[in-house]
Amino acid sequence: QVQLVESGGGLVQAGGSLRLSCVASGRTFSGYAMAWFRQAPGKEREFVAAVSWVGRSTYYADSVKGRFTISRDNAESTVYLQMNSLKSEDTAVYYCAGMTSRYSSPSIGEASYGYWGQGTQVTVSS
Repeated sequence: QVQLVESGGGLVQAGGSLRLSCVASGRTFSGYAMAWFRQAPGKEREFVAAVSWVGRSTYYADSVKGRFTISRDNAESTVYLQMNSLKSEDTAVYYCAGMTSRYSSPSIGEASYGYWGQGTQVTVSS
């Protein structure tokens, strides 16, 4: 049973920073691309960032490019999302997601990810 557990969310003022973590268990972490998605109130869940299974390639939504950084530590089975220069529009529940297929390139589509965390709330006050 694969389990993804996010942490690090909270309340922060606009312009501030937060670092989200997602610890994976239940299967070999390395070899699977990982991603972060988010869902704001009243909106559909959207892609935020993804990292390849090696960790060398990263992908970002235009809305967070230059402000957010995704990374992973395969030895710790953890993926991170460093969020800087936060804006009120970044307020959402952030979800960690793991790809279903091993050694596949990251995708921006939810359907490629078969494993999801429970989400962590990020609230940015203006």
